[in-house]
Amino acid sequence: MAHSDPAPELVERFKHAFRDHPLAVTLITATTPEGPVGLTASSVSSVAVDPPAVSFSVTRATGTAGALLRADNLQIHFLAPEHVETARQFSFTGGERFTDGQGWSRDADGALQLAGSRGRLTGTIRDTLSVGGSVLVVAQIDAVEPGAAAQPLIYSDRAFHAFDAGHAAL
Repeated sequence: MAHSDPAPELVERFKHAFRDHPLAVTLITATTPEGPVGLTASSVSSVAVDPPAVSFSVTRATGTAGALLRADNLQIHFLAPEHVETARQFSFTGGERFTDGQGWSRDADGALQLAGSRGRLTGTIRDTLSVGGSVLVVAQIDAVEPGAAAQPLIYSDRAFHAFDAGHAAL
């Protein structure tokens, strides 16, 4: 089935719908032969528990995203509000990444870890699917490391926010 270009109005309505949909913020990192790479992502989602798997998307298969797609393994760091500036730096080309002030270190296996993160998943990319100008990634998770007890950092309406757990649960 051939796909035609969507109407500009549909594209704008779609963007607006997700602008108002709050999403948890993560950093996805990997170590490559050229050095560490990473990007901010709000598209991480659980796919399966047996085996554990997640999905996320990247907007292109070049630059940092392309390096992540070629990496042997990756880490997904769940962020807390204290990581807002780090999330900002990892969200655009040329941002400061892996600086001493951001709290990066390496675990016993040499994988990147971020101090104060709410948790870290380590995994391997199992499948990708190109969709328009984006790539949907499925990664099998090999290790889960619990992290700091903190509220999640969320992204909504083009801004980072601290999750407010003070509201009554429904």
